[in-house]
Amino acid sequence: MQNKIKTFLVGFILALLNSACMAQEPILNAALGEQVVMIPVGSGIFGVKLETTIFKPPGEGPFPLLIMNHGKAAGNPHFQPRARYTVISREFVKRGYAVVIPMRKGFSQSTGLYVAGGCNIAGNGRAQADDLQSALEYALAQPWADKKRIIIAGQSHGGLTTMAFGSRNFPGVKGLINFAGGLRLEDCTWRSALVDAFADYGAKTKVPSVWFYGANDSYFNPEVATKMLAAYNAAGGQAILIAYGPFKNDSHGMSSSQDGVDIWWPETEKFLKGIGMPTDTGISPINASANATLQ
Repeated sequence: MQNKIKTFLVGFILALLNSACMAQEPILNAALGEQVVMIPVGSGIFGVKLETTIFKPPGEGPFPLLIMNHGKAAGNPHFQPRARYTVISREFVKRGYAVVIPMRKGFSQSTGLYVAGGCNIAGNGRAQADDLQSALEYALAQPWADKKRIIIAGQSHGGLTTMAFGSRNFPGVKGLINFAGGLRLEDCTWRSALVDAFADYGAKTKVPSVWFYGANDSYFNPEVATKMLAAYNAAGGQAILIAYGPFKNDSHGMSSSQDGVDIWWPETEKFLKGIGMPTDTGISPINASANATLQ
């Protein structure tokens, strides 16, 4: 009897927490075609579903793709809100891109568990890249996706995920964008493990990348970023570092700030043009009211 009561209470509490999370969900942005899908991965007891946000411009496509990968907040990953990256999403959607933002296993409403993997940062990134690939394969199965024009980007832990995935040289991926990518851990020599991870990825990656790290990043300071870049390129990678100086109180959040667009977009535009990807806002005009609602 006591076990049944405990089971009921646990289920009731989880239901309340889930309802609270759903109540706090932002209204979907219809003007930018925002939708949330649960992508099935695997089957049976090993199957999971990845909560994924999609923004699309008007029309049927096919649209070039941006897969944007989220970071990791402190605490239980299941309590982390659904990532939307509205600033980045707006800039790409108005240039004709579809933006796909998957929540990896164990994050937000995605099922499964996040597995940290200790101080094996290279392995952590590769495991996260499995979920990235599942989301990408789902997107490429949709009629609106351009299979030959794909950009992979990520913020913080998502930047690490992006660089790990880049080493797979997936068909159609033209470039990688790394916004303050990495993984900071406790109780281990994470800085050297992070540098080693980027060297590992650089040795296998053939696609070019552009990196953004600020001077007052609370996670990865300029010394760490410079060492990661040197290790990555020495191993055979093709990365350009944009060291843009301080940004507000903490440059780690630059890419999510509207004020950061003037820093990252000009360099990103240059990078995209160099790899033959579209940058013209005339491809998919987004009116002022649509811009205003994506906040």
